[in-house]
Amino acid sequence: MAEKMVRVRVPGTSANCGPGFDTLGLACTIYNDLGLRLTREPGLSITMTGEGAANIPCDARNIVWRSVQYLLQKAGCSKDYRGAVIHMENHVPLSRGLGSSATAIVAGLTAANALIGNRYNRYELLEFATDIEGHPDNVAPAIFGGFTVNAVTDGHVDCFHFRPNFRLKLVVAVPDFPLSTRMARKVLPEEVPLKDAIFNVGRASMLVAALTRGNERFLRHAFDDSLHQPYRAKLIPGMYDVFAAARAAGAAGATLSGAGPCLIAYVLERRHVEEAVGKAMQEAFRKHGVKSRILTLDLDTRGAHLLRK
Repeated sequence: MAEKMVRVRVPGTSANCGPGFDTLGLACTIYNDLGLRLTREPGLSITMTGEGAANIPCDARNIVWRSVQYLLQKAGCSKDYRGAVIHMENHVPLSRGLGSSATAIVAGLTAANALIGNRYNRYELLEFATDIEGHPDNVAPAIFGGFTVNAVTDGHVDCFHFRPNFRLKLVVAVPDFPLSTRMARKVLPEEVPLKDAIFNVGRASMLVAALTRGNERFLRHAFDDSLHQPYRAKLIPGMYDVFAAARAAGAAGATLSGAGPCLIAYVLERRHVEEAVGKAMQEAFRKHGVKSRILTLDLDTRGAHLLRK
């Protein structure tokens, strides 16, 4: 006998936020929706619309289904529910640095958890999602919303989530080419100079302090990075020119979104310059032969949640 269907909405995310490599993340107002019904009989039906519909597997390899199975095994329910009906409505671009895989993992875990009576809290779901994804910087903001600071100690994830003390607009330039996280990680060095590590510790600390205290003055250099962006720049034509164009048009800062290739500019909402920033980023990309589209988003503060009928 089939169980009821639940629907879950999960925000896209941007990891690193410049200097916070593999530790900082944020959730933004672009969403993937998931419908899940577990069945006692074997059989898998997966349908989807929107971003990546032609590229995401609709069989046992599907990351939503794998995440559902992970949670059912943790709960000792995998023999009770051997199949599922899954429908995905995707708005988060695939392989662009906006956390599409994290949304799928979190959606699968959240929906399955709801169907077995919410046995696990959000911090436990974060542990599961991190185990599946390999790191918490995208899955944490997808679960909690807002900005997140994440640290892993002996396999345990500590997550501090917060809202900044001023309102931000997030202007995202989405290039017309994908970039796999695997490729973006391959270009990173095994070791970095001490001065670069110190540079990033200072910038990441300053960024979190400025956001939590609402001190705009300290944002000017807080988004700068020496650990990953300089090495990934060769994979994204014109990256630093796009950053410069965004700042010149009034953005507080600009960074690579996750592993890229999306570039994200942080705009103080009261300045009302997000349209000018988007056009400047698009034009800078165009000068390097890259077509892009602009998304103007807000910070999502709710995180993953069930949709009520």
